[in-house]
Amino acid sequence: MRKIPPFNVGAIGYGCMGLSHAYGHPPDKEAAGRVLREAVELGVDLIDTADLYGFGENEILVGETLKPVRDKIFLASKGGLTVTDAHGKMIRGVDGDPDHIKRSCEQSLRRLQTDYLDLYYLHRWDKRVPIEDTVRALGDLVKEGKIRRVGLCEVSAATLRRANAVFPIAALQCEYSLWTRNPEAGALDACMEIGAAFVCYSPIARGFLGNAVEDPETLPAGDLRRKMPRFAPENYGKNRRLLSGYLEIADEVGCTPSQLALAWLLHRPWQVCPIPGTTSVEHLRENVGAAEVSLSQEVIGRLERLINGDTVSGARYNEATTAELDE
Repeated sequence: MRKIPPFNVGAIGYGCMGLSHAYGHPPDKEAAGRVLREAVELGVDLIDTADLYGFGENEILVGETLKPVRDKIFLASKGGLTVTDAHGKMIRGVDGDPDHIKRSCEQSLRRLQTDYLDLYYLHRWDKRVPIEDTVRALGDLVKEGKIRRVGLCEVSAATLRRANAVFPIAALQCEYSLWTRNPEAGALDACMEIGAAFVCYSPIARGFLGNAVEDPETLPAGDLRRKMPRFAPENYGKNRRLLSGYLEIADEVGCTPSQLALAWLLHRPWQVCPIPGTTSVEHLRENVGAAEVSLSQEVIGRLERLINGDTVSGARYNEATTAELDE
């Protein structure tokens, strides 16, 4: 697999969230471990997790499974999002307090069974805390040897530049795909300006661009897509109509729908690294194969006219989650 600078990692990374969190029924430990091991065998070296995923269980899974190959992977995790049990109701919050971030990182290191992280992200900016204060704490972790690089998630170009003025920011992670183009408003250019990597999560639009969600009403009760406006009945029918033309292009190119979504990202003028997640070894192999798909400028233009911010119906998150973002 070709390598993506500046971390010199494979063009396709792996996002671990779905192995423990968010999409209904995660696989059992044995099946999840099999996917992780296969990813490394296929040459996937950027492995992305977070303390939020499974409330620590995902990091434990990754640590136990990949400890024997720790020297072969670029391991990233995140801190700064919290979940508390309030009388049986799980309440999500954001905590960018410097002491909290440092404690969270040390807990992640223990769960991941490693002495250091190649990259540690602030999962969301806590706007009650100046970004400079939180980033200084992350910089302290670098100086202590606990992490090697600092990353941010879902912040604007302006906030990225503010943070980078305090301590070098090595990566920005945001949602990015044909149907989520927000980073093109400035964040991608800011990454190029400061020399940061751009890592994109949900590159297959949470399964939409893989033609994997025919009817959101059939999704499991705990699946987070049930609360996302784009998957709501008033929007999803309109969005599904975009897929007929998209699937025709995939057929013309000779690739799967998921590969087309990933190939579009790999042909962007900015250097981006997608981290698709999957619980299927078959889909994992399919995703890795996207690095070999070539797209003409004519095909890229057709894709971008078909699926973009003007043609997609609905916001990407509900109001509560949108409030956590810095766009």
